[in-house]
Amino acid sequence: MKKVISAGIIVFRHTKDGVKYLLLYHGRNYWNFPKGKLESEETSWQAAIRETHEETGLKSKDLKFIHGFKARERFVYRYGKEKIYKIVILYLAQTEQSQVVTELGKHEGYGWFTHGEAKNILAKHKDSVKILESAYDFLRKKSVPHSKNDTTRENTHIQRSRPASKPTGSVSSSWEHSKQKS
Repeated sequence: MKKVISAGIIVFRHTKDGVKYLLLYHGRNYWNFPKGKLESEETSWQAAIRETHEETGLKSKDLKFIHGFKARERFVYRYGKEKIYKIVILYLAQTEQSQVVTELGKHEGYGWFTHGEAKNILAKHKDSVKILESAYDFLRKKSVPHSKNDTTRENTHIQRSRPASKPTGSVSSSWEHSKQKS
């Protein structure tokens, strides 16, 4: 069985509406955290930073890492006839950036979601929900302070790189659409 290791970051920010988590929209009603495969000789930490930058435009200087958090997701899936054992390693980081730039061709957009909204969106991926729950619990226990710079009230925002149908789900009414700048 082939083994694949990916790494990424659970990115969150504080708003007047509470903590919101960044999820990337891949199309076909599939959302997830920024992440991707490790390249040769790369650590999971390095891959998480690189992949998050590639997928969102967020640089390491835009992120304040929450030390002590590291989550793993393990599962087996099929790619054609091949069985693949995948390990995903996720770190946790706070940002003050509300706008991200999604990778054209790879993601159709993104959204900032409250814990409850993110949990509903990720519901069909039980391991992703467990990781979100563990990040949420970790932040509550650590009492990560709210940012002093974030004073704007915001709704969940979806930015699309190309037109796509609105995914179904209980949070769809809170989405706003805008065209991605080239």
